[in-house]
Amino acid sequence: MAPPTPRLVIPIDLKKKPREQKLPLHNRWHPEIPPVTEIKTSEMFRIEMVDWTAGAIQDNNSAIDVKTIDLSTVHYLSGPIRVVDTDGNPAEPGDLLAVEICNLGPLPGDEWGFTAIFDRENGGGFLTDHFPRATKAIWYFEGIYAYSPHIPGVRFPGLVHPGIIGTAPSKELLNIWNERERKLEETGPQSLKLCEVLHSRPLANLPSTKGCILGKIQDGTPEWNRIANEAARTIPGRENGGNCDIKNLSRGSKIYLPVFVEGANLSTGDMHFSQGDGEVSFCGAIEMSGFLELKCEILRNGMKEYLTPMGPTPLHVNPIFEIGPMEPRFSEWLVFEGISVDESGQQHYLDASVAYKRAVLNAIDYLSKFGYSKEQVYLLLSCCPCEGRISGIVDAPNAVATLAIPTAIFDQDIRPKVNKVPLGPRLMRNPGIPQCTYDGNLPITKNPLLHQQGSSCNMDASS
Repeated sequence: MAPPTPRLVIPIDLKKKPREQKLPLHNRWHPEIPPVTEIKTSEMFRIEMVDWTAGAIQDNNSAIDVKTIDLSTVHYLSGPIRVVDTDGNPAEPGDLLAVEICNLGPLPGDEWGFTAIFDRENGGGFLTDHFPRATKAIWYFEGIYAYSPHIPGVRFPGLVHPGIIGTAPSKELLNIWNERERKLEETGPQSLKLCEVLHSRPLANLPSTKGCILGKIQDGTPEWNRIANEAARTIPGRENGGNCDIKNLSRGSKIYLPVFVEGANLSTGDMHFSQGDGEVSFCGAIEMSGFLELKCEILRNGMKEYLTPMGPTPLHVNPIFEIGPMEPRFSEWLVFEGISVDESGQQHYLDASVAYKRAVLNAIDYLSKFGYSKEQVYLLLSCCPCEGRISGIVDAPNAVATLAIPTAIFDQDIRPKVNKVPLGPRLMRNPGIPQCTYDGNLPITKNPLLHQQGSSCNMDASS
């Protein structure tokens, strides 16, 4: 007997705004955001999702939507979903919720996505001091493949996955998040040397009523005002899972999420067609609307059984992820190394962030020799199936990070050769990329050696 069709528990109408959906969306984490539906363990169910901006970024040749986007509203999540077992008993705090991804993909009829660089004054990104201008690339899907008219000569299979999947925090855990992130935002710029190298701001997105959507809770009520002032933003991954952006979390994967509230209150969103490790441009995956078909199981007392707290309370745990068997197969890679020495030549002690930044910059500079602008390469490395690694973390003083790029995604040979780099037809057919001006006055980081040699005219807003 054929299995039943997955039950659609959260439908999406792309013509409607988030607050107008049949089951309202939310964009914060809080234990009091009420569930919009309920599912039982062992049943397969379907969730539909808007893209993480709910349609704010358009399929066109302008980046003004990227430059002016209101980031107080993201991410838009479908849920929360209350999970009960077959006897109707809800998941309880201390359980583990095992979530299996059975199927997923773009929403039918909406088979396109976008990758973007945010303006430095509005979102930024990993390399925002090099690339401060809002920039956008549109991607179209052909079955499992993606291509972009804004980054020609590249085509690759996507590994579709949810960027966000998580359970609701308890009030105690929410207070822990808000306290530690507020302390970071208040003292970090003065106390952390890494802030001199990584320039995305703010350091943490604290609770804010601006742009806040709390599902079924009515805007403007005393209850809404109280919860909106407490609710955590969805930007970072945390103990509840959340925005982990694990690019291999596709068909056949399982996520073992800690349960902090009765019913678990599962939410998901931020669907990606493809992503590179690190999602370095911040809006760096191929962002899209999409669907998930899931199945849940409850592991009673699973947190104590399987998770070891790494902090001062039993709540300081992290999910476990079981990666499925589906992924693109590549056999040849070009690997770029970075060490923990920044662009000014300053040595850092075993800092993997500095090393990965250096690896990405090395890859961008190299690939720009093949007819691409550096902004095009930055976007490509954010969303193509490239592999980031911490290759060394013990050999003081240098951490070593690597970025491996599959050579098969290009329609030309990008390996070093005895002859000079062929610049051929790529330059002639490159149509440019939607981009805005940077109107701020923060300094742009440039390669000091090239700058001294007078080559900055070729560097634009990059290294």
